[in-house]
Amino acid sequence: MHEYSIVQSLLDSCDENAAKNQATKVTKVVIKIGVMSGVEPELLRTAFDTFKEKTICEKAEFIINIQPVIIKCNGCQEESTIEGNEYHCPKCKSVDLSVLDGEDMYLMQLELE
Repeated sequence: MHEYSIVQSLLDSCDENAAKNQATKVTKVVIKIGVMSGVEPELLRTAFDTFKEKTICEKAEFIINIQPVIIKCNGCQEESTIEGNEYHCPKCKSVDLSVLDGEDMYLMQLELE
């Protein structure tokens, strides 16, 4: 379960940002998880809820936005969102694709007090 190490890194980032901004608590944490990131959102939520106790994020609302896979066809240059295991261009059916989004996890927003 690498979600636990991800949460520890996320909490560390929250601490650093709060310190930089002279904040005493974090009230909201918003992240974006790509469907191809390898991160299981519900396990991450459980890990966050478990490890946030007695931290600056103890009362923080945790919002997870799921990012679908966005590709660009290297043949016809069309940008599309793909669903499931459809790794081809919906327009020209080429499999020569570049993934533009949906593979990573990002901290998008913190609300601090």
